[in-house]
Amino acid sequence: MSKSIVALVAAASAFAAGAADIYVSVETGKNKNEGTKESPLKNLWKALEKAEDGDTIHLAEGVYPGKMKQNWFLIDKAVSVIGGYSKDFAARKPLEHKTMFQALNENNDKKGAGLGVFTIDFTKRPKHPDGVDMKFDGLIFDEGFANSYHETKGKPEGFDTGMWLEGPAMNRTRDKFPSPNRYLVYSATANRATGKLSFTNCAFVNSGNIAFNVTWYQGDVVVENCVFCNNRMIGANVLCSKAIPQDGPNKAKAGWKPEVNWLFKNNTVLFTWSRLNDLADMGFGVRNNTGVNATIKDNVIGLNVLTGYDNTKGAGGLKRQSIDGNVFFLNRESDIQMTVSPSIAKVRVDGFEDLEGTDGIESIEDNEDLKDPAAFKGRINAKYLNSFLSMKYSESTKLDEGKCNGLRSVLGLPLQGTITTKCDMFCNRYPLEDALKLFGAVSGKGAQDVK
Repeated sequence: MSKSIVALVAAASAFAAGAADIYVSVETGKNKNEGTKESPLKNLWKALEKAEDGDTIHLAEGVYPGKMKQNWFLIDKAVSVIGGYSKDFAARKPLEHKTMFQALNENNDKKGAGLGVFTIDFTKRPKHPDGVDMKFDGLIFDEGFANSYHETKGKPEGFDTGMWLEGPAMNRTRDKFPSPNRYLVYSATANRATGKLSFTNCAFVNSGNIAFNVTWYQGDVVVENCVFCNNRMIGANVLCSKAIPQDGPNKAKAGWKPEVNWLFKNNTVLFTWSRLNDLADMGFGVRNNTGVNATIKDNVIGLNVLTGYDNTKGAGGLKRQSIDGNVFFLNRESDIQMTVSPSIAKVRVDGFEDLEGTDGIESIEDNEDLKDPAAFKGRINAKYLNSFLSMKYSESTKLDEGKCNGLRSVLGLPLQGTITTKCDMFCNRYPLEDALKLFGAVSGKGAQDVK
């Protein structure tokens, strides 16, 4: 066993030795309580202030708004957060006893300094924790009522909102503030923690930014049995902050292996939108990055605006991926997008065999298209699906035909005018109750029922 592994095991054992359980119920607790099952705290932020490395925080059902309703939580200790308990902690059923982070637009002015609803940030500590085992399970993140949506533009018939509005634009008729520019889970770029970080049985819905944006230094990141639905830019994105020893540009030294191992297994990723409503860039269900060894297995990845899996960030020789047993369907441009020098290849699932042996691809087997669309009957919002599949984007240009443009034309200068764009929909709010129905939609693939 290598010295580094021995050190990680020893550090993990040290965390476990002094671990405590803290109980929180937003509906029945009080912050003066002891934090036991019988006497729970009221707020998660209070429990995070009280907790020490290695502790586990248990959350009862309810909506947790954050300190002063800021809807963000600083996680600067190596703790675990487990949700889905009944009010008395007698039962745990995450899809029945929902532990939710569901902010309101009226509180966006209180959003504070957190870049994510969960902001994992060890940078203010004298020493970053080593050998952690942080578990997050049974948590529901939904920004659908914090965002601002246009009253009429990009609003298909039967929808309760128009298209999502990027700040500073806002729907002044209905909303007090613009959409928050907030991740759902964010781990700071400068974090140097080592060990294991896992998110299981969680839902990430209606994010106006990348839903899951985690930077890790060394160890394992696990995302398993989660639903990502109707997020903007990227559903799940994992990065490595440890420098790569290189022999030259984009070429790692012989024997190098990625320092971060990312397991992305049995997740359902649907409706990831582009950066802007011109549908021109981003819109990735899942993205891998430099320094990461990604195992993408048994997921359902579909209906993403650009591509299901993006492998264009960083050189292929500086990362690894195994893409096996996944279901890809109806991603608008491609199922996989990756750099195959000197261009970018956009490949459908039936052409994955051509990617075997491509730089950075360790394995790409047993992936398939959706065989039984009926699996989503009653599980996916039919109006949303129909509007997405029939969505159109158009652009029209109108030039000023006055004397100014006449002179510009004679001199060969650019003409001035106006450009009008129209998109049938863009990142409109998806009903949370329908997103949660995606658990268990496809037997054995994607997110399964949470028991």
